[in-house]
Amino acid sequence: MRVLVTGHQGYLGTVMVPMLQQAGHDVVGLDTGYFAGCVLGDTAAEPPALRVDLRDITCEQLSGFDAVIHLAALSNDPLGELAPQITYDINHHASVRLGQAAKDAGVRRFLYASTCSVYGAAGEDLVSESAPLHPLTPYAVSKVRVEDDLAAIADSSFSPVFLRNATAFGFSPRLRADIVLNNLVGHAVLTGQVKVLSDGTPWRPLVHAQDIAAAFIACLDAPVDKIHCAAFNVGTERNNLTVAQIAQFVVDVVPGSQLLITGETGADPRSYRVDFSAMRNALGFEAQWSVGDGAEELYREYTARGLTAAGFGHDFVRLAQLQGLRDSGAIDESLRWVSADA
Repeated sequence: MRVLVTGHQGYLGTVMVPMLQQAGHDVVGLDTGYFAGCVLGDTAAEPPALRVDLRDITCEQLSGFDAVIHLAALSNDPLGELAPQITYDINHHASVRLGQAAKDAGVRRFLYASTCSVYGAAGEDLVSESAPLHPLTPYAVSKVRVEDDLAAIADSSFSPVFLRNATAFGFSPRLRADIVLNNLVGHAVLTGQVKVLSDGTPWRPLVHAQDIAAAFIACLDAPVDKIHCAAFNVGTERNNLTVAQIAQFVVDVVPGSQLLITGETGADPRSYRVDFSAMRNALGFEAQWSVGDGAEELYREYTARGLTAAGFGHDFVRLAQLQGLRDSGAIDESLRWVSADA
């Protein structure tokens, strides 16, 4: 298939594009370039790409694609809290506009990167795709709205599918240090401490970036009737862990590291365990990476590639990078580039 991947220069996109190409797909990227230079080590060769703000995409630019994989977003909760209206403009309104433009251009499949955080505070029981949604942040709310609005325009010629990814982990050359396992391993490598700011009791479902990419490939390969307007949780039940359990995996992997649970941020209302059987039953998909294997991979890559405190605290933190671009005048308050040469 000829596939457009939005956010191809992001954390997930940098992992996914080579896997799509290896699976035989013809890939074109689309990215505004906020994180293009935020790289630890080498990246694979870049695919042909459109350098365009998601808010400016046109129907003509989508002509000729068989599928769109939509990863691009302001991609975490702290950023959403800082700029909730921009989060809604990009994550919700621009995403729905992209979906409508794709439909108008004749794109048949639209694979949307949603999130398991739409379940919010779900307690101890495993939540399936049919569970009530309780998004607690602008980021999660925007994901629910996009799912609803894309489902409303689905028809026999346009098949969206909503992949509700668990919390990602694992190495990507365009690293994210602001997600839980990546963050804990980085702090352990740089400081010797595995520092948990909450009380460690909230549940989190985790999934490796490569497993997310494999799930999207499975949806590209599946018969349309298997994925049409479906929601799939992406992950594995064995990676439903408390934050304290995740931290212990890091202690076990990073030599000499010590666990410190401070509880200084208080109780985190986001706590949920997820049932991943729907995608396993419908498409035969099974996530492969364990959290322990991911911690070992991250430790190996961080030490081999020379992770620094400066990079870990700025380049690989989404909020810090965007604030730096804004403070330098490269982007304006609406997160648009100030000049075409930027």
